[in-house]
Amino acid sequence: MNQDSNTKDLTADSDWMEEEGYEGQLAVDAYQTNEDVIVKAPIAGVNPDHLEISITDESLSIKGERLKPEEIEKDNYFCQECYWGPFSRTYVMPVAVDPDKANASLKNGILTIKIPKQEKTKTRTIEVNFEQ
Repeated sequence: MNQDSNTKDLTADSDWMEEEGYEGQLAVDAYQTNEDVIVKAPIAGVNPDHLEISITDESLSIKGERLKPEEIEKDNYFCQECYWGPFSRTYVMPVAVDPDKANASLKNGILTIKIPKQEKTKTRTIEVNFEQ
């Protein structure tokens, strides 16, 4: 197989990214502390103005768009693996959270969303009383 056919194969495989209405799925890490549910997502290259975060007591939805910094002719690509365009992800909360007290920050291309757990779902440690 020569390089020209490899290049055509790689760029032909990227046609799915250009389909009308296609939306990429955002990868997330979700974990808990005693007080909060934390969701992190790599969104390098996304302007905060192009993000929409919606939280209910049952789910978190992140929508956004990663805009191409420049237009490059399709035939000039050797490889096209980065997704550019709209993306979204909805994550169902495994515990009840308080969406009114949630906050989000963006640092070094990582979106971090911190959502406090509702009182009734917070983990609590109790002492065992020894009776004689």
